Amino acid sequence: MRIIHLEIAAWFAFALLVGWGCNPKPEAPAPGSASSSITNYTVRGVVKSLKRPEREAVIRHEEIPGYMPAMTMPFTVRESRELDGVDPGDSVEFRLRVTETDGWIDQVKVVAKADPATRKPVVTNAPAATPTATNAAFRVLPNVPDLKPGDLVPDYAFTNQVGQTVRLESFRGQALAVSFIFTRCPFPLFCPRMSERFAEVQAAFAAQKVEATNWHLLSITFDPEFDTPEVLKAYGQRWKADPRHWTLATGGFGQIEPFATSVGLYFGRGVSIADQNHNLRTLVIGPDGRLVQVFRGNEWSAGALVQSLREAMATPEKASGK
Repeated sequence: MRIIHLEIAAWFAFALLVGWGCNPKPEAPAPGSASSSITNYTVRGVVKSLKRPEREAVIRHEEIPGYMPAMTMPFTVRESRELDGVDPGDSVEFRLRVTETDGWIDQVKVVAKADPATRKPVVTNAPAATPTATNAAFRVLPNVPDLKPGDLVPDYAFTNQVGQTVRLESFRGQALAVSFIFTRCPFPLFCPRMSERFAEVQAAFAAQKVEATNWHLLSITFDPEFDTPEVLKAYGQRWKADPRHWTLATGGFGQIEPFATSVGLYFGRGVSIADQNHNLRTLVIGPDGRLVQVFRGNEWSAGALVQSLREAMATPEKASGK
């Protein structure tokens, strides 16, 4: 009997081994499912513009249920061939892959080609001409000069997350970092990355043996209709913003728009969330109120911003351009 039992056990182990080896590998996760911290979504949209050297496509996409409303977003691909055969105006289907800190698209498929006669190039790295339609995406403010390092930043006024008025002049004597966000933006490479970097900067200063006090972070929304003080307060709590060092602010477009424009930020005003398209700017203002540095895009690190703030705190004469 013992021999028979051993033979049965050996046969069973062999069957398991063979069965395991013949089974196919697990299929890729279905749209909207998570695997290895990657969540995948199948999305449809229309290509607004392409930057092939940067492997980037700006796409006006449909709502992604449970993740993102319909928006206009720049997405990157990891291999340039993903954009082969894709032109502005084409209707496409693609897979959006998102982790906690990253996002990209692949499996880009053209489902309908644009009419070549009506296709128009779209410039995405600069504001468009002054619009005549009320829903145009970008506006140029000719009376707002570009700010350069060393320039005195005008004293714009905002409303913070507890409903109090704050002015840029309120932060005189401190090194101030400013970013522009809107809270409905979920894509990890854009507004969430700006807030994540600010959270890292806050943690870096808090970890010092002797904590510096003459620094501050200011996140300004360019979606004031939605981002009320109450919304910003909840958003700040999500990022563990310490109100002693991190203010979140809203306000009128008469203050937000010229400030943003002066440092090269563009965004849609008076557009639906589906038409919102924006770039990224983060700046450092010295204790004397003069612009020190402008960080473009999202590739800068929290360490670089900490260093810029420290230099501004330590040498305001240098930071002011004197």
